[in-house]
Amino acid sequence: MEDFREAFVAGAEFAKTWSRTSATREHANADNPLRSYFQAHGHGRGMMKWDHYFDVYDRHLSRFRGKEINVLEIGVASGGSLEMWREYFGSNSRILGVDINPACAAFASDRINVFIGDQSDRQFWQQFRLQIPALDIVIDDGGHTPIQQRVSFEELFPYLREGGVYICEDIHDVLNPFATYINGFSHQLNSIQGGQNNPESRDRSIVCKTTPLQASVSSVHLYPFIAVLERTEGTVDEFVAALRGSDWIPIQER
Repeated sequence: MEDFREAFVAGAEFAKTWSRTSATREHANADNPLRSYFQAHGHGRGMMKWDHYFDVYDRHLSRFRGKEINVLEIGVASGGSLEMWREYFGSNSRILGVDINPACAAFASDRINVFIGDQSDRQFWQQFRLQIPALDIVIDDGGHTPIQQRVSFEELFPYLREGGVYICEDIHDVLNPFATYINGFSHQLNSIQGGQNNPESRDRSIVCKTTPLQASVSSVHLYPFIAVLERTEGTVDEFVAALRGSDWIPIQER
């Protein structure tokens, strides 16, 4: 445990010393359809988004455009982003909104359904899942408190369909409890169990059976203020490290 704390502190200190000249920032993609929609939205229902979110969205969600999917946004607010998602994903998509404010029910329309409930209420999510058994994308832009984010994640992420994407927005401040929670969750992806080196089989491969988490969670991505987690396409039963070549230098003991 002490090594873990030391590593955490060392990483945090290294981040504080990072130089602006160490890397160059790529220019925002001007052709991003979500950014274009947002910038052109001068009238109508209100919405607010950090500009760099649009590149994150398009990177992880563009493959869903035009498909028959269910998209949930937690946090309807003034309803503008529900319309943005409907435009972005196309006519085959079903857009769902959840908000604690009963006034948001008025934003339901063609291919947009709105549910009123508290995202920190596990019973609400259990009832929601009975009505909407299949989700492909969840975007948590709700109350932004760590407990709300955690409850919503635990109640929804395990139920995403294969290849689904979960996005949590507005994870602000250093040592944010939900960010720490996601880091703890992602550490489990590095578990290695049952690794075997059998040079007589599978072309001399090293085979490691996956844990239940590794079998169904493919990746965790962290960006400024936002986290993206993706489900696997199908079930991954094992990880394989293939060995190739005939000439090997003996591996030194650590």
